[in-house]
Amino acid sequence: MSAVIERVGVVGGGQMGAGIAEVCARAGLDTVVCEANATAARTARDRIDASLDRAVRRGKLQQAAARDALARMVFTSSLDDLADRQLVIEAVVESADAKIEVFAALDKIVEDPATVLATNTSSLPIMRLGMSTLRADRVVGLHFFNPVPVMPLVEVVTSLHTSAETTAAVEDFATRTLGKTVIRSQDRAGFVVNALLIPYLLSAIRMAESGFATAADIDTGMELGCAHPMGPLELTDLIGLDTVASIAESLYAEFREPLYAPPALLQRMVEAGLLGRKTGRGFHPYEQD
Repeated sequence: MSAVIERVGVVGGGQMGAGIAEVCARAGLDTVVCEANATAARTARDRIDASLDRAVRRGKLQQAAARDALARMVFTSSLDDLADRQLVIEAVVESADAKIEVFAALDKIVEDPATVLATNTSSLPIMRLGMSTLRADRVVGLHFFNPVPVMPLVEVVTSLHTSAETTAAVEDFATRTLGKTVIRSQDRAGFVVNALLIPYLLSAIRMAESGFATAADIDTGMELGCAHPMGPLELTDLIGLDTVASIAESLYAEFREPLYAPPALLQRMVEAGLLGRKTGRGFHPYEQD
């Protein structure tokens, strides 16, 4: 592959995919965002436009730079438009079946066998995704954190097949091109951050579930007692209860440790559609945009 990645594709234009596409475009890259249909593609564009506008209003970005970033992006509903990409980052729903379908399709579509296929999965095995392609050596985890334009960390996760060349290329891309800090993880569910974070969040949910303390008091306790910028239940709301539950299920399936098992309250809230900020209610209420 080329020494410098200049053409990037992002599959999925939700909260994470849109953020990844935004930082790529702001870094000067030719960026194609692929969504499921034309309506979702327009929504992804609007989401990124609004994020760029917030950055301008907060003095983090010049108006001209925001305009240029948006101009570098193409929005599509066809994976075929990713055929010439040097790097494609998958950021669809946290479902193994959905991600495997995307990787299998991309493997047939992207023209250059040296193109790297990366996943933004929070917890799913990289090996499983890689083996759905004929280029497992070119498949790697590239896990960003929310909100992507603000959070400085990226986890690079390699499977047993990921080549040293692929690892070096994505680390260079994340650090030199995007200006992120990289940490490496072995291909284990949850990687570094979520393997430590999710048990903490689940513990807070169990505390609220048992009536030990209210959600407000749990969050205030960790914010003022431990100097955390955000309490665990507010953080769960920000991440999305469905995402937290999905990561917990992946962790429990791999390690079979009780601390990773999703509490019943979390499962019931997901079933009820109380997913946190994105639905207006989770452990706390939120005003919808």
